[in-house]
Amino acid sequence: MPPETMDIQSLRRAYAQGMRPSRVIHELLGRMEREDRAGVWISRFSAEQLMAMAYQLEKASPDQLPLYGIPFAIKDNIDVQGLETTAACPAYAYRPECNAVVVEHLVKLGAIPIGKTNLDQFATGLNGTRSPYGVCRNFFNPDYIAGGSSSGSAVSVASQWVSFSLGTDTAGSGRIPAAFNNLVGLKPSRGLISTRGVVPACRTLDCVSLFAQNVEDVRWVFDRIVHFDPQDSFARTLPAPLPSFQKPLRIGVALSHQLQFFGDHEYARLYEHACIRLGSAEVVIKEVDCSCLFEVASMLYQGPWVVERYLIMQQLLHDHPEAILPVIREVVATAGEQSAADMFRALYRLQALKRRAECIWSEVDLMMMPTAGRIFRVEEVQSEPLARNTELGYYTNFMNLLDYTAIAMPAGFKNDGLPFGVTFFAPAFRDTDLLDWASEWARMTKDSES
Repeated sequence: MPPETMDIQSLRRAYAQGMRPSRVIHELLGRMEREDRAGVWISRFSAEQLMAMAYQLEKASPDQLPLYGIPFAIKDNIDVQGLETTAACPAYAYRPECNAVVVEHLVKLGAIPIGKTNLDQFATGLNGTRSPYGVCRNFFNPDYIAGGSSSGSAVSVASQWVSFSLGTDTAGSGRIPAAFNNLVGLKPSRGLISTRGVVPACRTLDCVSLFAQNVEDVRWVFDRIVHFDPQDSFARTLPAPLPSFQKPLRIGVALSHQLQFFGDHEYARLYEHACIRLGSAEVVIKEVDCSCLFEVASMLYQGPWVVERYLIMQQLLHDHPEAILPVIREVVATAGEQSAADMFRALYRLQALKRRAECIWSEVDLMMMPTAGRIFRVEEVQSEPLARNTELGYYTNFMNLLDYTAIAMPAGFKNDGLPFGVTFFAPAFRDTDLLDWASEWARMTKDSES
């Protein structure tokens, strides 16, 4: 029998002992059939297609392919040959001629694509309720949001239907759903993973993100898909190795009066416990003035970057505005009011705030914040979609604009069983250092629970 958990290392051990990919796919198909969890998938390969992939893979050896037989899901703004790309907008849908670069790499490494997952339309939202394909609900409690926009990608992993999944992250879409579904979510440094074959949200900020059950699985995939894609105009190469962080590690936290939990006292309590746990490690903790970070966060949707979102749906807005959800139309409504002067004014302000933010990294090596200040019920988000979404992005919206790498990590549960998470972040290209620390955090968390 396949292992109970679908994490990569468990599956790799099972394959090394003779388990066959076709048996794993058969088990997953049965699991998805038995479990009633609507709103996760937009499209999937048929059982016959998946079994054919598995049988083809069985002609190779697990020793030859690092992701041999590992099932994964793909957010439906990333191209997969044989399935439509919709970006959660049926009128936008097209059938790609080839896989997105990142998907092609994974398939060549032996991974099996199961299907395309639900998202907030055009990746615009942090809640998972903005889709004509249905609301994607929280894994632990369907009354609550799963987070977005990579909602289905997160829930597919939490449901153990796949071992890992691809999302995208422009404002927190690869971190919020991880926190709300007790997963690890990595937003890598921009440009390290090719975005060729990804429907843009904001091309200058977009990243392909990863969800998995643990840090080891995220790292296993990340290390194998980072490469420079010369045909991706936003691709970047890793610089020469940066000097390692000195011991003890210096970790920053925001000043207490800058923290916001929007009335969720249990999230505030769990964050306090996370700080206490951090204090038990051999690190130096320093409170840092984060006012410049939060000002940057406010610029993402209140400034000219909303024009980037407008560009991808411009033709639809002109020809078939009803095809775009009203809340998404409202988000991009100010795009036509933005001018070149507004863009340059915002860029000047952003550069000034970046210079202030640089001072943070002279004091600390990395930062810890709550991933979100509160988790909402589905109806709470639907009744006040813009206000609630702004609150969800309080701790996430600044990171892409400031070119940070970030990883969302589980950090406990509320009394009602809903998870809480923290995010560690650092300047671009510190991905490996961040993953090293995340592994240590996971070990500390496990020890504290045992």
